Amino acid sequence: MEAYLLDFANLLLRWLHVIAAIAWIGESIYFVMLDNSLRPPKADEDKRKGVFGEMWAVHGGGFYHNQKYASAPAKLPEDLHWSFWKSYATWLSGFGLFVLLYMANPSFYLVNPGSDWAWAANLSGWQANVVALLFLLGGWVVYNELCKRISPNMDRDGILSLAVAVMMVVVAYLSTQIFSGRAAFLLTGAVMATAMSANVFFWIIPGQRRMVKAMKAGETPNPLDGKRGKQRSVHNTYFTLPVVLLMISNHYSFAYSHDLAWVIMTLFIFAGALIRQFFVLMHAGQIKPAYPAAGVVLILVAVWIGAPASGGGDATTAPAEASATTNAESGEPVAASGVEAAGHAEQIIIDRCAQCHAENPTYDGFAAAPAGVVLETPEQILRQVGQIKQVVASGYMPLGNVTKMTDGERSEIANWSP
Repeated sequence: MEAYLLDFANLLLRWLHVIAAIAWIGESIYFVMLDNSLRPPKADEDKRKGVFGEMWAVHGGGFYHNQKYASAPAKLPEDLHWSFWKSYATWLSGFGLFVLLYMANPSFYLVNPGSDWAWAANLSGWQANVVALLFLLGGWVVYNELCKRISPNMDRDGILSLAVAVMMVVVAYLSTQIFSGRAAFLLTGAVMATAMSANVFFWIIPGQRRMVKAMKAGETPNPLDGKRGKQRSVHNTYFTLPVVLLMISNHYSFAYSHDLAWVIMTLFIFAGALIRQFFVLMHAGQIKPAYPAAGVVLILVAVWIGAPASGGGDATTAPAEASATTNAESGEPVAASGVEAAGHAEQIIIDRCAQCHAENPTYDGFAAAPAGVVLETPEQILRQVGQIKQVVASGYMPLGNVTKMTDGERSEIANWSP
């Protein structure tokens, strides 16, 4: 019952997270589009009032006239619209999910026992949780310091963009070395998502509050508050597409279980930013197809890197006649016929995988089979054979190797041809 209630809480929290994220990202993308679509006002009266730009739009059976002031308008309404709760709700619900799914069982989901770094491979559960929190905090601190030191007056944003790009390459590499594959992708996305929400909390909203306070006091707002808010908002819009992709990547083990997972991740991050750049420029009246084309090229490179080798680990090319199995205790090779090898491989999967992948899992913390994949019978195993071979051969499954699958057993499954 406890596992069931945790699963139900996971469902509700994930629902909230998705709803909040849709609302926040949608509003963010809309305002970037609005800002880039503004045209100089045509009416002399609007120019005299300090209107910087305007946009006419039609939607939902009505017409809209949006105007942006370059300076303080003559009067601010009491019901001024603010945009921040959607950001906070997205981050808080996302962090809650991370705690519920990953930090509640860090030895299973966070620790990377196959890491080349001994200290990372030997992290205990609580240590992995601390490192994950420091990773998120450190990502924000480094990003924020880059912004403050490289472009404090928002006049060197080009160089800053390059620095942030390099930072994300480093984050992607470090995450895959320290954490398990799925957690690495998630945490890299969470570093960007944390920066996005922290931008709103620490810079955008406080700057806007200072501007409103100055206007109500009849003073001239500090122009740096507006410029800094624009800078951080622009950063947020380029983070958006990569973050969304990394947050859904946990469904696709071909990416996060690869030896070059950090390269695949980096290519996706840059591809998302390039594609977003196309739409940002398009709203400003510039059509630059080279940006999405470059993004597609990066995605194709990621496809090429992540493609499975056409060797024994591929379900379509593994030898069908026989396979060399390994005794799990002695490690000695044992010859087996194709039929015997198939039966033995299926038994390994049942022994090592069905504790979690069962109608009623016996492994603590699971109320149902992960991803709905049940592996209790040969028939059920055969329906998932391609995916099983891939995730077992890569070392990703069993997660954290909690069921102690041997290298010999992995080899047998990788070379199994049912």
